[in-house]
Amino acid sequence: MVVRRRVRMVVLPLGLWTLSALVVGYFVWQAESGNRGLEAKKALKIRAYVLSQELATVKAERAIWEHRVTLLKSDQIDRDLLEERARIVLGRVHANDVVIITP
Repeated sequence: MVVRRRVRMVVLPLGLWTLSALVVGYFVWQAESGNRGLEAKKALKIRAYVLSQELATVKAERAIWEHRVTLLKSDQIDRDLLEERARIVLGRVHANDVVIITP
């Protein structure tokens, strides 16, 4: 009877400590590699950086196009842009232009 009581006094705390360690280990593992863990945060930061670079590129391209549109809309049209648009629309080439035909 005394032996059983001593075994129970040793096994019960040991089981609780083991269970606690497993629970803590699970949460630590989830914090590292879970859906909202440190690895996911790093991947999201990389994705955000790539998207911000892409946004900057698109904004620069839009600024160029807006500038070209304002040149076409003004009272006095830029001659270079007018000539370029006319060549594209009419399908004509200037005598000094070099034409490269790609297959």
